Amino acid sequence: MKPKIFIDGREGTTGLQIHERLRCRDDIELLGIDEEKRKDIAERGKRINEADLVFLCLPDETARESVSLIKNGTTRVIDASTAHRTSPGWVYGFPELSALQREKIAGAQNVSNPGCHATGVIAAVYPLIALGIMPRDYPLTCMSITGYSGGGKQMIRAYEENKTPDMFAPRLYGLDLHHKHLPEIIHVTGLTRAPVFCPVVSDYYNGIATTILLHNDMLTGNPSAWAILESLMGYYSNEQYVKVAPELGSGTLECNWGADTDMLEITVSGDDGLTIVTSRFDNLGKGAAGAAVQNMDIMLKDTMRRNLL
Repeated sequence: MKPKIFIDGREGTTGLQIHERLRCRDDIELLGIDEEKRKDIAERGKRINEADLVFLCLPDETARESVSLIKNGTTRVIDASTAHRTSPGWVYGFPELSALQREKIAGAQNVSNPGCHATGVIAAVYPLIALGIMPRDYPLTCMSITGYSGGGKQMIRAYEENKTPDMFAPRLYGLDLHHKHLPEIIHVTGLTRAPVFCPVVSDYYNGIATTILLHNDMLTGNPSAWAILESLMGYYSNEQYVKVAPELGSGTLECNWGADTDMLEITVSGDDGLTIVTSRFDNLGKGAAGAAVQNMDIMLKDTMRRNLL
């Protein structure tokens, strides 16, 4: 029997992307909902409880509401909102962090899909901490440039239909330094001090480049940029969707690398004294819908394995 999948919030940017990726697959059954009933709690609850797995592509409060509608012990959840990324009982959906993390996702009832900026930071920072290179109290500085699709339908409409003069150039935001992705960055990496994090939105559709900036003498053992590159290459050597560029960065790095793919590429640049590590990927791919479908496949594969035992 094919697993039944329901996308709660299919009309949003991430929901549409997930639906597009799943609609032609013959190994699952997509459950629909009438347009006029998509906000009806009873109808949503019915579909959620019919499903083997539900994607939540909703505002935080509505995502929490959807979870409360589950009345069985079988429906599994992948939440693309911010609502549950640091919640007890929820597994963080970044399988490349470690073999253990992948196992946790496989057996999880509830998985929180990572934020796009958080994906870029965590992809660089988590292995450096796990390998003992970066102290947990490192005073981290990060900058992340994204295309405007990361802002959802309202921002897409503004850039494509109602653009104002200030939107023709990159725009810094989150200047209160309390961006909504910071809690998950701290929670997942184990950093003991909050990073200085500055996101930037620019005038292109999709793609993100997240960079952490490092003083090598503040890292354990004072490694060179090349040593950091080799460490990251080893850490991600067996991964399908996360790769490390084999040479130190030079020239330029375009921020829309990997657009329309599910790949994430890490580039290390620098010398003996200073290093930057840049994660580049599609904010709608590995930064959102692509990661959600990857997590679904891991979870369903585990379900099939259990059913064969």
